[in-house]
Amino acid sequence: MSTVTLGLIQRKASPDPKINLRRAIESIEDAAHKGAQIICLQELFNTLYFCRNHDPKNFNLAEPISGSLTKTLAKVAKQKKVVIIAPFFEKRAQGIYHNSAVVLDADGSTAGHYRKMHIPDDPNFYEKYYFTPGDLGFQAIQTRYAKVGVLICWDQWFPEAARLTAMQGAQIIFYPTAIGHQDHEPEAAKAQYTGWEIVQRGHAVANEVFVAVTNRVGKEGPITFWGNSFVSDPFGSIVAQASESKEQTLIVKCDLSEIESTRQGWPFFRDRRVDAYG
Repeated sequence: MSTVTLGLIQRKASPDPKINLRRAIESIEDAAHKGAQIICLQELFNTLYFCRNHDPKNFNLAEPISGSLTKTLAKVAKQKKVVIIAPFFEKRAQGIYHNSAVVLDADGSTAGHYRKMHIPDDPNFYEKYYFTPGDLGFQAIQTRYAKVGVLICWDQWFPEAARLTAMQGAQIIFYPTAIGHQDHEPEAAKAQYTGWEIVQRGHAVANEVFVAVTNRVGKEGPITFWGNSFVSDPFGSIVAQASESKEQTLIVKCDLSEIESTRQGWPFFRDRRVDAYG
């Protein structure tokens, strides 16, 4: 299949996980109706961004990979014949939790599972309190419609993560995200956003793959999430971009043959000097 249609779901979050799940399913069904084949939700889509403080009660939001959240979305994936990338708070074992994403194939089966590798620890982003770093490595997951890689939020700043994912064969790298600017640093907001967009478009260029970013919107405590979910083509051009502040489902067609034609003209992988990198 040369052309695949992506659906990126950019939403505000409710304090009630059940409401978030219901709204996500409605959005998935709407995206499928509009032709989306691979649909990506935002980081920790069914909760508020709870990492703004240390609160042991938040561990109750987690569930296992085989839990009801995955089962419910698997039914939707099968019914609508779509691939769903669902980032959630995973309880792996007693006392061990991950910031994860499950990739559900178009027949409802689990195609793959990723655990966030890079865990930040900054004011209002206290993720190290909640999440154990991922142990599944960087992957390319074969789905019915394309081979996809999933990296989560803070992973997006690391070129090694994108390169290793692309080298596994990923045609599209998805970055489900929860990022925004904080009330105490308004002067830095524009620079932060610009860097965020540039670095991900750079991953698309350096690896000659499609990059799809799904961010959330809305204000939670001191954080204003800046939305702007987007898709970049293999040479870094933004194909489509969502609003800065509004909820939106971005539907984007990607011609996967562009990957091969771009690599033929700019053979970055051919000219890597692995003998010199150490």
